[in-house]
Amino acid sequence: MSLVIPDGYKPALDTKETEIAIKLVKDYFERELAGQLNLTRVSAPLFVKPESGLNDNLNGVERPVSFGLKEQNDAEVEIVHSLAKWKRQALKRYGFSYGEGLYTDMNAIRRDEDTDNIHSIFVDQWDWELIIDKEERNLATLQMVVKKVYTALRNTEHYMSGIYNYIGEILPEKITFVTSQELEDRYPDKTPKEREYLIAKEAGAVFIEQIGGALKSGERHDGRAPDYDDWSLNGDIIVYYPLLDIPLELSSMGIRVDEETLVKQLEISDCLDRLELPFQKSLLNKELPYTIGGGIGQSRICMFYLRKAHIGEVQASVWPDKTIEEAEKKGVMFL
Repeated sequence: MSLVIPDGYKPALDTKETEIAIKLVKDYFERELAGQLNLTRVSAPLFVKPESGLNDNLNGVERPVSFGLKEQNDAEVEIVHSLAKWKRQALKRYGFSYGEGLYTDMNAIRRDEDTDNIHSIFVDQWDWELIIDKEERNLATLQMVVKKVYTALRNTEHYMSGIYNYIGEILPEKITFVTSQELEDRYPDKTPKEREYLIAKEAGAVFIEQIGGALKSGERHDGRAPDYDDWSLNGDIIVYYPLLDIPLELSSMGIRVDEETLVKQLEISDCLDRLELPFQKSLLNKELPYTIGGGIGQSRICMFYLRKAHIGEVQASVWPDKTIEEAEKKGVMFL
């Protein structure tokens, strides 16, 4: 648990005004994202069966929230960590074609999260997925799609700054691309998070590529599950947030594994047993489309655009009593 409220911080909007502004941000960005990537909104599950292989295993240590179903002999289901795998399956089931994609509102509970100004046990994001050809599984495709997502982000900031005069436009015109290995080479004595801070502050907005595999040092920049992103064709969109003087990750995305990469990354992660799960079998049998996809934090972008100091100001969640007390002392009200 960590709470940082900048000296002199005073919310520009009260609670009711904040709720109105949140709706404006979400509605506008959702339309922008769908337009940029040719996405159709679909409904999505809150929970899945563990044996389906559809849940996101994140770093492999986080515990999903699970419960038994009374009418199914207490069969267990898990609340999703994300919909990274489900979306790819849904594109086939729903009859989407090349160049088409879907997005959905994803709500998750991450019970093992360490909460602070930008982390909550409640996660809300737009999960999206777009069908591509196998020949398009390359860096050019990844960077092209990143630029489209970033255009949606910039357009939304421009829109919100036109409605609220306290919101100045701070996102740079272009996003910078850098690999996690280039960052390690540039800052060998820094931690991955320190590297993110330095590059984000310098560039304003950056896409850090190739996350999940080991660097030359033997360490990873960050963890990624081995059975959705291709670790050589993925990354995070991170912007510099002056209010808190931090790098703020707004999106994690990437080109998804093909059948060869799936086996390779599961082997590296010592998770070859997952090849027996239905989703992974479908991938091996080439029954699912090749895709690129990701997640974009809804509360994160609302916090960023509305210039809030804590994510609790833009989402309703559960916080330690001490965090709430300290925030209220400094005039910060959580939803």
